[in-house]
Amino acid sequence: IAYSVSPQMQGAAFAATGLPHQYGRADVEKVEEFVSSDFFKDALFGGCSVTIPHKQAIIPYVDVMSDAAATIGSVNTLVVREEFQDEEMKRVIYGDNTDWRGIFNPLERQLGGRSDEGYALILGGGGTARAAAYAAVQLGLKRIYYNRTPEKAQDLAESFGGTVISSLEKDGKDSLGAFLSEEGDSVSLIRVVISTLPASAGFALPDWVLESSKPVVFDVNYKPYHTKLLGQAEDAGCPVVRGSEMLWEQGVGQFELWTGRTAPYAVMKAVVLQNCLPE
Repeated sequence: IAYSVSPQMQGAAFAATGLPHQYGRADVEKVEEFVSSDFFKDALFGGCSVTIPHKQAIIPYVDVMSDAAATIGSVNTLVVREEFQDEEMKRVIYGDNTDWRGIFNPLERQLGGRSDEGYALILGGGGTARAAAYAAVQLGLKRIYYNRTPEKAQDLAESFGGTVISSLEKDGKDSLGAFLSEEGDSVSLIRVVISTLPASAGFALPDWVLESSKPVVFDVNYKPYHTKLLGQAEDAGCPVVRGSEMLWEQGVGQFELWTGRTAPYAVMKAVVLQNCLPE
């Protein structure tokens, strides 16, 4: 988390809105270290971001889960509230997930609203892929999953509905092309591609996937700013969404959960781009 842009982004947001809050880093190997710390127990602790690999491990320490967090199965935001219960004030830990908003909001803008037709092709099988699947459901898109470990893709299909394919080729058993042919249409059925694969994988799609439908291609990585997949998509004339946009969108959601007020969107976006744009 030493490379996280969130402290700069949230710190600038608090300063812009005149709020006295501070956002720092708590680098721990295990969630138990954090929840047993004086920092977590302090009356001034108002909440935090939760990042990989703690998004599932934090759940036993959450009192109330949002519908999104419960469905996705991971928590990226804690909110601490004092509530009157049983004739006394009690500390309540709320768990939420704004990762899906970081995916949903940019895609909704690109698509011009929610859609009742077409597919989202989701690449990867981890927690971010689950947030992507949840976002696709909210967008009204059907889901196709591809992951090198088919069992993880199958877990996604069981949780969110959709189809698992074993290859991205145009032909062959259980391939993307074969599935789309069975659906009675061409590749134009794919409206969105969301890659949750690490940038270090150097992943690129078969060219045929992009040539015909020109889907919106979303890569959740924010560093590097340019990935192999995004370069391929731009060369093919496809609209793209970068991970930096997801970063500020999910951060805006966190700010509003913590403070109950509208986030300074332009300020947060500018800080992220300042830290993510290549020199």
